[in-house]
Amino acid sequence: MAKLNVKPTRMELRRLKSQLVTATSGHKLLKDKQDELMRQFIKLIRQNNELREKVENSLVGSMQDFVLAKSLENDQMVQGLFAVPTKEISLRIRIDSIMSVRVPKMHTDVYEHGQTDRAYYSYSNSNSGMDEAIDEISASLDDLLTLAEIEKTCQLMADEIEKTRRRVNSLEFRTIPQLEETIYFIEMKLEETERANVTRMMKVKDMDKDNDEED
Repeated sequence: MAKLNVKPTRMELRRLKSQLVTATSGHKLLKDKQDELMRQFIKLIRQNNELREKVENSLVGSMQDFVLAKSLENDQMVQGLFAVPTKEISLRIRIDSIMSVRVPKMHTDVYEHGQTDRAYYSYSNSNSGMDEAIDEISASLDDLLTLAEIEKTCQLMADEIEKTRRRVNSLEFRTIPQLEETIYFIEMKLEETERANVTRMMKVKDMDKDNDEED
């Protein structure tokens, strides 16, 4: 590791030692942050996997039931059943913070068009399988929203973990070793200069002593 290009003075030594203390403290804080981010990230990944499996199983089953029920009806009649929407959904996103990572929190407002949450058709015009499939698909909305929220949070936290990892590695393998090597170099230079000064003073003292003896 190449040392920093600085003058070997006591002032630079004090400055570099102060930087080393700051860098070491910053490294510890970033390492703790990285560990906590990883802990929460793993927790979210587990939640994501469990919820995704639940949602996929629910939607696959619901869609299979819907396709089967639809095959028993006339296509034009089915299209007419769903020609008019019965609900209007408004999505609100609030920003929260997890370990300084800004993550979305999603909320929905569902507005009913009329007094019923059912589609605008008579039960006599459809079959029970279609009614049940539609109810199952509608019931999956909250889980789908939560899944989207968790997956986006995982993505943002993964990006932050990577940024933090690079900063930790930069401090651990570059900045701190550079500072330590430069501090060692300056200390050696200062000790060498001090020894040279002591030796010179001793020689001057010996010369003065010799001059006094000659007098």
